[in-house]
Amino acid sequence: MMIMDKIALVLLIIGGINWGSIGLFQFDIVGWIFGGQGAIVSRIIYTLVALAGIWCISLLFRDTEMVAASKKQ
Repeated sequence: MMIMDKIALVLLIIGGINWGSIGLFQFDIVGWIFGGQGAIVSRIIYTLVALAGIWCISLLFRDTEMVAASKKQ
């Protein structure tokens, strides 16, 4: 697994936890930590999570057998 894949998955986990807290408790963890939804740091994190989601779409279409074979060589 590439380092970019791992970073994207970590960001998606953060986003998933944040959306879960919004859905269950109406509480935005990222906004709370970084000064509200409109704060520049919060907006950067939201953007990074969105880009990570787009990146992870590629995980659905990768040939994992080819990657595993190249690691053995």
